[in-house]
Amino acid sequence: MDTPFSTLIRTASHEQHTEAETSTFMSDLLGGALGVDAYARYTEQLWFVYRALESGVERLAQDPVAGPFLRAELARVPELERDLAHLRGPRWRETVSALPATAAYAARIGECARTWPAGYVAHHYTRYLGDLSGGQIIRDKAEKTWGFARKGDGVRFYVFEDIGNPAAFKRHYRELLDAIAVDELEKQRVVAECKRAFTLNTAVFRALGEEFPAAA
Repeated sequence: MDTPFSTLIRTASHEQHTEAETSTFMSDLLGGALGVDAYARYTEQLWFVYRALESGVERLAQDPVAGPFLRAELARVPELERDLAHLRGPRWRETVSALPATAAYAARIGECARTWPAGYVAHHYTRYLGDLSGGQIIRDKAEKTWGFARKGDGVRFYVFEDIGNPAAFKRHYRELLDAIAVDELEKQRVVAECKRAFTLNTAVFRALGEEFPAAA
């Protein structure tokens, strides 16, 4: 019996996923070793990544490969902008900047959105399913560590108000992956791009870790 593609993509990228999750920066952030400014700086980087991810939505909406994955309730840019206004003030756009690693990550997403819909799906998968899963741990920690209101401004990025049943949503998403309209060779390319997405994300964490080393 063939392995479902959703299982294949998860297991094949497990090592890269784990490396991203256990990065020093994220461990320090979740462990309370860093201040709210590090969290705000991380949120800035997410804004650049998700702008690249969501700017391609309209163009890809009718694409037979990427189109089925594009759901309005996933949109994160408006929530990130709300968070940044809370974290950095109303003139936050004048001060935010992308780290070189973030710029490279966003550029790769944009390239896939323009030229390779199946590769775009790899980035879509790594981001949004992560937000609906491990992202909730970050939200909970941020609320407790820095006193944000529960699911309020500052952690809005992690709040999916229009997804009433995240478990059912993720199950449907995996069914879409299993039915993705590409051949076996293209599936292997998508798996490789998924690994690349996690590696790019880890590079962002590494750069943030250099900018915000935890106190000894």
